[in-house]
Amino acid sequence: MAKKSAPRRKPTIAQRTVAWRSGKTAFILRWLAMIPLAVLWFLFKFMLAGYSFSALVCLCLMGIMLFYNGCYLARKRYPKTTRVVKRVFTILLCLGLLVVGVTECLIIHASLGDKDETCEYMLVLGAKVRPDGPSVSLMDRIRAAAEYMEDHPDVIAIVSGGKGTDEPMTEAQCMYEELIKLGIDPGRIWMEDQATSTWENLHFALNLIEEKTGGRPTKIGLLSSEYHLFRAKLFADACGVEAVGIPARTSRLPQMINHFMREVAGVWHYILLGGNYHD
Repeated sequence: MAKKSAPRRKPTIAQRTVAWRSGKTAFILRWLAMIPLAVLWFLFKFMLAGYSFSALVCLCLMGIMLFYNGCYLARKRYPKTTRVVKRVFTILLCLGLLVVGVTECLIIHASLGDKDETCEYMLVLGAKVRPDGPSVSLMDRIRAAAEYMEDHPDVIAIVSGGKGTDEPMTEAQCMYEELIKLGIDPGRIWMEDQATSTWENLHFALNLIEEKTGGRPTKIGLLSSEYHLFRAKLFADACGVEAVGIPARTSRLPQMINHFMREVAGVWHYILLGGNYHD
């Protein structure tokens, strides 16, 4: 005869009091934490250019805290429903954080570059050109390209990037001029000035190499900001070429943190949209 399971013991008054105080403390701390998050959101959104993704992260964190505080307020009136909803949300949140963490680890690993690999051609991906010259990100890439070319005197650089509606010149032209200023031989720099996306950077650069040499390389150096290398390599794989990652270190720490976070969204955007994603 099967044994009857022992009846579930109800929590004592003391246990309930501890749980209530713990929940109340967490409730208050979440409200307090939302104050600096709100300040950061305002700064990133309205005061600092180029940090919109950091603002979105702050907004998401505030939303999560509001959800848990809402559950705390609703627990007495709808105890069972609140418990189920809270558990489901927590599980989904943990799964989401796990996916973000794994993706970020892959991005960080790719950002280290491929130090021991050599290549005949190096594709330098463009970035924003401002009215007064290259943006910080673009200048970081230009300096990294110059250093790599000095260390590898046989490599040919293909500087790639077209002209946006708010840019004074093509990104390729800007990189070409700045590399010459840094002492690079103009004969080692080929310009591709039509591309408007990473996908076009790769395709147009490979076409340019084929036009000039009569052959299409199977391996190419890929120089970009370190946070962008993992996604850029995904594009290279889709183009059927092996990519040698050459990282350009981001000189501004806040910008680096913002872009490393944003890149997770960029990677999953590419994965979900597949071949239709040409950014």
